[in-house]
Amino acid sequence: MTLTLPGPLVSTSWLAEHLGEQSLVLLDGSYKLPGVTPTARADYEQRHIRGARFFDIDQIADTSSPLPHMLPDTQALEGLAGRLGLSNDSVVVVYDGAGLMSAGRVWWSLRTFGHDKVAILDGGLRKWLAEQRPVTADIPAVVPATFRARFNAAAVRSKAQVAGNLATADEQLIDTRSAARFAGEESEVRPGLRPGHIPHSLNLPFQEISSPETGEVKPGSAIRKAFETAGLDLARPVVATCGSGVTAGALAFGLHLLGKTNVAIYDGSWSEWGLPGETPVETGPATGAPRS
Repeated sequence: MTLTLPGPLVSTSWLAEHLGEQSLVLLDGSYKLPGVTPTARADYEQRHIRGARFFDIDQIADTSSPLPHMLPDTQALEGLAGRLGLSNDSVVVVYDGAGLMSAGRVWWSLRTFGHDKVAILDGGLRKWLAEQRPVTADIPAVVPATFRARFNAAAVRSKAQVAGNLATADEQLIDTRSAARFAGEESEVRPGLRPGHIPHSLNLPFQEISSPETGEVKPGSAIRKAFETAGLDLARPVVATCGSGVTAGALAFGLHLLGKTNVAIYDGSWSEWGLPGETPVETGPATGAPRS
């Protein structure tokens, strides 16, 4: 019988029941900010869910770019995914150590390259450990596979596109960084970046759509309320941004759970926009785009 995902979010009990099935590819997509130790890879090597392969966000990327973990090109992604044992028939479940911090980036990346059979583990490794489910340090042997990608340009925004949108306000910008970083009251974690945010952005820290106690994703009604409280019009297109394109995936995933399809991520995010230069920067609380 072919394995079928129950939806974009799977429970720990569902994963435990299906671990070891041939078509299932389990990915540990944990990520930590530069300088934080132990690193996400070190955490993975110490303990992970049995069979999980490490999806290295910094390496499954355009490593020639001066910006952190930008999406690779289609050919490079095909090779990287194939080395992870990912084929077009694979059913993928992604988790991270926090619950919903970086798993959304992996989920979005795979979907952007045409692989829709991907879900996020609700509560991630955090909930798995809280339930005292088994983990291992054994690195699984991976049989390389063939993956054919279909890039969806509509899922990604460039700096030029975001700059052009400042004049038209066709798309709403929502930033997942903390309120203090968004307002420019706290230094950026990457040196050399200006403080503040892209003009007319809204702000919703990514932690607001999951439970602080368990890491589980909040119910749809609570996610909807969080976005609406932040000022987002759920009927209009959305571009999510963050520090470097990682936690923006959490908000993109939350919007997906609400049924929104017109959502993109600004891949360069603040690591690009905040560099010294001519890109305009605002500080202070969110104001949103002016309405005509």
